Amino acid sequence: MTSSNRPNIVLLMTDQQRAGFTAGEGGPDTMPRLDRLLAGGARFPRAYTSSPVCVPARTSLLTGRFPSAHGVRQNSTAEFARYATDLLDLLRGAGYSLHFSGKPHMHRGPADFDTFNGPYLHDGGPGTDPVHVAFDAWLRELDHGVSAVPTPFGVRAQLPYRIVDGAVDALARTAVEQPFLLWLSFPEPHNPYQVPEPYFSMFAEAEVPERAVGPEVLDSLDWRYRWLRRLIEDKRPGYDAHWRRYRANYLGMLRLIDDQIGRLLDHLGDVCENTLFVFLADHGDFLGDYGLQRKGAGMSDALMRIPLAIRGPGIVPQRRDELVSMVDLLPTIAEWLDEPIPAGVQGRSLAPLLRGAPAPGGEFGSILGESGYGGVSYTEADRPPLHFPYDGPTFDELNSVTMSGEMRMLVAGDFKLVVDDTGADALFDLVNDPAETHDLSDDPAYGEIRADLHRRLVQWLLRAADDLPQGHYQPRHRPHNWRWA
Repeated sequence: MTSSNRPNIVLLMTDQQRAGFTAGEGGPDTMPRLDRLLAGGARFPRAYTSSPVCVPARTSLLTGRFPSAHGVRQNSTAEFARYATDLLDLLRGAGYSLHFSGKPHMHRGPADFDTFNGPYLHDGGPGTDPVHVAFDAWLRELDHGVSAVPTPFGVRAQLPYRIVDGAVDALARTAVEQPFLLWLSFPEPHNPYQVPEPYFSMFAEAEVPERAVGPEVLDSLDWRYRWLRRLIEDKRPGYDAHWRRYRANYLGMLRLIDDQIGRLLDHLGDVCENTLFVFLADHGDFLGDYGLQRKGAGMSDALMRIPLAIRGPGIVPQRRDELVSMVDLLPTIAEWLDEPIPAGVQGRSLAPLLRGAPAPGGEFGSILGESGYGGVSYTEADRPPLHFPYDGPTFDELNSVTMSGEMRMLVAGDFKLVVDDTGADALFDLVNDPAETHDLSDDPAYGEIRADLHRRLVQWLLRAADDLPQGHYQPRHRPHNWRWA
């Protein structure tokens, strides 16, 4: 495929958007413009993140590798990413111009793009719009909390609006004959949970989707959930009483993003016809389930499942039931452009699936997820020093206690297995127990299923071993990077 007939690529990425909260996914009507766009493409309702943490997940998106291979397991270690060729290298070599607008949170920076717009909590330097400076200061003052009142700044101050402005400006400076990557990385609906009118009142608190479970189930969960709950309650007593406002703001944020995506689509116009649109989130959000906000404990589907859909020329409109991951996007784009899948990539190309071909169950019947900062897991009774004080309302849900040690997740069929470095494991029936509150690992009736998932997990851990650096010996690879076809 020559550069002259390669499709443009628009990557639309949200931060902390939980799967199932758009009408196209069977939820509330939060993103109608995006749903109309994606109706003409392939949706993957069983898509998973590689990690329930921003930077590790985004590094997986760019490198097609799991965190244990690319080495970025915390938000503070992006510069240590290990890979041979990432998505930007691939597209640059294929003749693309590269444009970014939004929240970076990745191992690449401004010098790696032709245009780079990062309007993410400005520090108020020279030439910065004073309204933006004031809005960003208001966001910091909210301290990642839930606003009980409409944001006292208009839509134009919001980051999604500014991000689309940056994208439109980038397109105005892009050569028409050169295919482009346009990556919009929206910080929302990540906390702080705030939205101006009319979005604040758009989804009434009394009408938001009910949460699956509340804090009453915490005693049946992994200790990390309880530890995080106590931490937040100590800092913000009674916070869970406002879970409906939290959800209402969240839904309003999704509609605000959707309106800005619509503004971009209107600007693109006929360019959309030769454009590959990829929509996904980096990970999910508790959204009040378990009495928790944000993320930071365990590997429940509330955090691990993500929205993922791809639309473009040659893609068959469809819903696919395969278990897929964000690590699959780099090899998919490579094969779609007739480029070789880079060395060290662990994901599987979805290109045949996008064309409507059947997929081998052995290849797409299971998926791996990773979590943990390494070392040895703390216990529920531990209270070590953190990177923020125990006193006061400020906290980080990604902390050295609840993210300690190692944790791996394997989903196969209707079941999920979660193991950690202490030797503990848990088995959940995702159909009959979608909130994952009933551990079946000790139930003899599920012994064969548990054993099968353990076997598959070992296969995935072997698959996620790092093939880099390359040496004299050439590993064998199969088409589409499918090992179990």
